[in-house]
Amino acid sequence: MNTNDRLIRGRKVLVVEDEVMVSWLLEDMLTDLGCAVIGPAARVVQALDLIDHQAIDAAVLDVNLDGETSYPIADALMARGVPFFFSTGYDRDRLPATYRNIPVLQKPFHASAIGATLAGLFLPQPLDHRAGHA
Repeated sequence: MNTNDRLIRGRKVLVVEDEVMVSWLLEDMLTDLGCAVIGPAARVVQALDLIDHQAIDAAVLDVNLDGETSYPIADALMARGVPFFFSTGYDRDRLPATYRNIPVLQKPFHASAIGATLAGLFLPQPLDHRAGHA
């Protein structure tokens, strides 16, 4: 088992995607990677309800959900310390500045890219030695 497999196997991953075929593809990829899929949610209100009632280790968020953005979901996940990445056809520079440090996986994607991006969410982050210093 490689490092990516160890980092993601058994993780509960929320899928937020409004295109049924893409959500099925994501579910299959995540299941094949050993993850437990939460959802999918196709609307902001559905995703927020799942976040409130399910244990979630990470999330995959489509940016555009049939005309509404997934930013309220991103905000709820950030408030809870749950890592996530965006899955989108948009360029990173179209994201608001608040979300520019969030990983983005461009559609269409492959299972290996999903696995690597998801595993990256669980890698230890380097300490910012400037934090807490005036």
